[in-house]
Amino acid sequence: MNFGIDNITTIISEIIKKIAPSKTALVPVGVSNRHIHLSQKDLYYLFGEGYQLTKIKDLKQPNQFAAKETVTVVGPKGVLHNVRILGPARNQTQVEISRTDAFILGVNPPVRISGDTKNSAGAIIIGPKNTLILQEGVIISANHLHLSAEEAKDLNLTNGQKIIIRSITKERKLYFVDVVVRCGAEHSKEFHIDTDEANAALLDTNDNVEIVYI
Repeated sequence: MNFGIDNITTIISEIIKKIAPSKTALVPVGVSNRHIHLSQKDLYYLFGEGYQLTKIKDLKQPNQFAAKETVTVVGPKGVLHNVRILGPARNQTQVEISRTDAFILGVNPPVRISGDTKNSAGAIIIGPKNTLILQEGVIISANHLHLSAEEAKDLNLTNGQKIIIRSITKERKLYFVDVVVRCGAEHSKEFHIDTDEANAALLDTNDNVEIVYI
């Protein structure tokens, strides 16, 4: 077989055509710092019966907000202070941290989509009124793409589908693979990553990345 320069160039061109995206779309980034979602029961236990969270700002996802209130998360090796509570209350308590945070705490949480906490890591949660021993519920949130139903339809994407997203910063271009699409009435276009991922890709909140269709 002849592997001259012309043939090699042709082969490389064909490979690029096959792997190049056939369609792209820009979406904003949302960098998610460590935070906690509390069930109503655990909120009352940590802060007192009937306690209501104090909203300090709305988040981009519909009906979600950052609360003024924080808790302390304790692991076998260390402590995370001032972990922000995100509201409203959920069906179950869940702590979302980065891998760097996990090293500080001395825990080994799995990478999961929000809500999937079965057999995940545990921690101690300290509030102003009580201390909660959380047997499971600590995860590293898998990166994911939020879309409204209309946005998903426009992009021909479905809930649970896995796609590829590409960062387009000049300094460092990275591909995020197996990004899970989460779409519906309670979602709005935003690519969620944690602080470790953002630092690796030199991304900040509101930067744009590309949805890549292979």
